[in-house]
Amino acid sequence: MQAEIITIGDEILIGQILDSNSKWIAEELNKIGISVYQITSIQDDKQHILKALNEAQAHVDIVLITGGLGPTKDDITKTTLTEYFNDTLVLNTTIVEQIRAMFAKLNYPFTEVNKNQALVPSTCIPLKNELGTAPGLWFHNKGKIVVSLPGVPNEMKGLMTNCVLPKLKQTYNLPYIIHKTIITYGMGESMVAERLEAWENNLPSLIKLAYLPSYGKLRLRLTARGKEKEMLEKAVFIETEKLTKIISDIIVGYEDTVSIEAVLGTLFSSKKITLSVAESCTGGAISQKLTSIAGASKYFMGSIVAYNPIIKIKELSVQKELIDKYSVVSSQVAEAMAVGIQKKYKTTYAIATTGNAGPTVDITDKTVGVVFIAIATPTQVFSKEFNFGKPREKVIERASNKALELLRKEILKN
Repeated sequence: MQAEIITIGDEILIGQILDSNSKWIAEELNKIGISVYQITSIQDDKQHILKALNEAQAHVDIVLITGGLGPTKDDITKTTLTEYFNDTLVLNTTIVEQIRAMFAKLNYPFTEVNKNQALVPSTCIPLKNELGTAPGLWFHNKGKIVVSLPGVPNEMKGLMTNCVLPKLKQTYNLPYIIHKTIITYGMGESMVAERLEAWENNLPSLIKLAYLPSYGKLRLRLTARGKEKEMLEKAVFIETEKLTKIISDIIVGYEDTVSIEAVLGTLFSSKKITLSVAESCTGGAISQKLTSIAGASKYFMGSIVAYNPIIKIKELSVQKELIDKYSVVSSQVAEAMAVGIQKKYKTTYAIATTGNAGPTVDITDKTVGVVFIAIATPTQVFSKEFNFGKPREKVIERASNKALELLRKEILKN
């Protein structure tokens, strides 16, 4: 069973907002065994909507539309759908009273514009919107289903959860889709693929493997699809066990909700150790990752963004002579920063970063993308040099992930 998601709104196409609705809908459809064939974003324009509907219905069984159901004149989805299905609008008195009660509760005036929200195509099934005034619209036409939902995220999610997903499960005999995602750090996609080649070549036909790389991280997603849930779960479990044995050294967790900062949080808490961070080129990005984890205050003592050499000298006790001799982008300065923050905050471990994130190299002789990452432990300090390339955002993200990865490896040695 396949679906297409159509999002309507000029604000998406001009980059004013991100299309988070499609991501959420696709995830929820996948959970009940419906695959998304395509996601399309179009303008608030009748011809665009009609064209998108015709093309979608030619390829899929289910079309889900979000956007364009508001009370203003630029919201044309409802009238366009009425034309598409050669229908007429009728006033639904149940929806009228629902909207009237909602406005009375909020002490808002109930106007004719609000009343018009209760006009719906006569052949559709209206879906009660508990969080807004625009009802969802469910059409079942020639064996195909078209559902139109408000673009407001919380209203769309409420309608999907309470109405659309249950009705889809009642309408279709849907297969099971089982996913297992393995999170790895520290090895590129091609190298991981090389290590997994023999195992991947022998995967059962019902299981597919996807490589999902991002800066410093690689997710491996196993997907099994079929009618027998227990059999699928068993097959995925067996293959996950095999995969884990092959790349156990780079696995940090499972499923998309696991991040390396969360893994570190568990390590620090269980070992009762502490951490401090001195950041230059990463500008606080490492600290932001660490503090995104609830309970981080138990082990993360604090950080200093020593962006200017003067702060490195004054706050981290980096010797001026060291900077003059080796420049701020050097292993010597990175290590001095790590030791400085470790002593200042009296922590078990410390991280320090210094480098050229770009677009210019400032006062150093190192090229853009070069970053030194230092780790101070209870017994030593060491640093590594990396070249993360361009652009600036990529350098910062990759350096931040690599710093946490190096720290994790060091902790696991003890």
